[in-house]
Amino acid sequence: MKLPEEFKNRMRGILGMEYAAFERSYQEKSSKALRLNPSKAAEDFLERAPFALEAVPWAEYGYYYEEGFPGKHPYHAAGVYYIQEASAMAPAAYLGAKPHERILDLCAAPGGKTTQIAADMRGTGILISNEIHSARAKILSENVERMGLSNTIVTNETPEKLAGAFEGYFDRILVDAPCSGEGMFRKNEAAGGEWSLGQIQLCADRQDRILDCAAAMLRRGGRLVYSTCTFAPEENEGSISRFLKRFPEFEICQTEKMDKMMGGNPFWVPDAADNIEETIRLFPHKVRGEGHYLAVLQKKGMQPGLEYPLESEVLEKDCGLWLDFSRECLKERPQGIYLLFGSQLYLAPPKTPRLKGLKVLRPALHLGTNKKNRFEPSHALALYLKPNEVNQTINFASESSEIHQYLSGEAIHAEGEKGWNLVTVDGYSIGWGKLSGGILKNHYPKGLRFSGK
Repeated sequence: MKLPEEFKNRMRGILGMEYAAFERSYQEKSSKALRLNPSKAAEDFLERAPFALEAVPWAEYGYYYEEGFPGKHPYHAAGVYYIQEASAMAPAAYLGAKPHERILDLCAAPGGKTTQIAADMRGTGILISNEIHSARAKILSENVERMGLSNTIVTNETPEKLAGAFEGYFDRILVDAPCSGEGMFRKNEAAGGEWSLGQIQLCADRQDRILDCAAAMLRRGGRLVYSTCTFAPEENEGSISRFLKRFPEFEICQTEKMDKMMGGNPFWVPDAADNIEETIRLFPHKVRGEGHYLAVLQKKGMQPGLEYPLESEVLEKDCGLWLDFSRECLKERPQGIYLLFGSQLYLAPPKTPRLKGLKVLRPALHLGTNKKNRFEPSHALALYLKPNEVNQTINFASESSEIHQYLSGEAIHAEGEKGWNLVTVDGYSIGWGKLSGGILKNHYPKGLRFSGK
């Protein structure tokens, strides 16, 4: 591929003797990877996966694949895995999310890092996943739904607005900052055509503002991970060094580097912060992945996060249609806080914070819709549930004609009990169907249906 000349000159100055190997890496094919969803993919998945997998060393559940088209397989629609570039798995891995924590993914679309964080949280705690651009926030929300997440709230806000609402609230924050995208040139040639030296400075200024907001929202003792997919020192070591001058209450954490990761370089920026070499760089001529940078920071001291109690909730007695549905169709009703928006019923995680005044795309797990004298379960609920949690299921093999008919929106001849059935593919939940007279009426969402077999 053709790299911008100014970019090549900069990288020669940065890498010196290693530049030739770096440039050669752009003639090689990008590595392809995916990350398994531990709430769905059991340990035996590796033995029966429809494509060969090799572990990504820095990411639990991360795997390289060489052949096949995982994005077109029914398992993808069922949320069994998320297709994600291998280097992009590193920031969430170093965030180290734990169950029952309160975590913010501040620049989250399209959702790879959010779904990785949620996997580490094991369906507990509060994860707020934010994206400032509305179209990208919608894609983020769709990916959160596909992976069956129940603890994730999707917002479409500016960092400044969130900082005003959640001062000192979060245990951990990930800032995967908008950047000049130099690390993606091999994967996306169009990114090279959009690159310029001026863009680097614009991005660096924006990163400063975003980090300032993140600092305000992190409790004392909390962890902040900053990452980019660029090589530009101004946006990497420079952004962290400027941040630590503005916020001396933060410090760089010592980090273990894996699989030929490199440290940050104090000579690439003026007035580099102490311990900047503890930050991490991933170069494509060193690792099986694209270019990435990350820094792990901690806010000094120790203090519990502040509380922002939810101002209102819906009582169970006001959810009669849902209660009727759950008694008939579910073996056990999921627990949480009911939120009702018009006819749409949601189940928020326990201790959900107040959201009033914020643009919220997904306030919680969407349970379904109150319709005249009946409750219609949502696609999100189907993807969240496991087959052993419902009374009736219909399973189709992943290579069967029936699953492709289902994903195309067709009605299917099927045997089973009348009423709502959770449709599964090889045992993985994928959607709803309503059975009557040997015909399964298809409730797979129209916007997600396959256009062909």
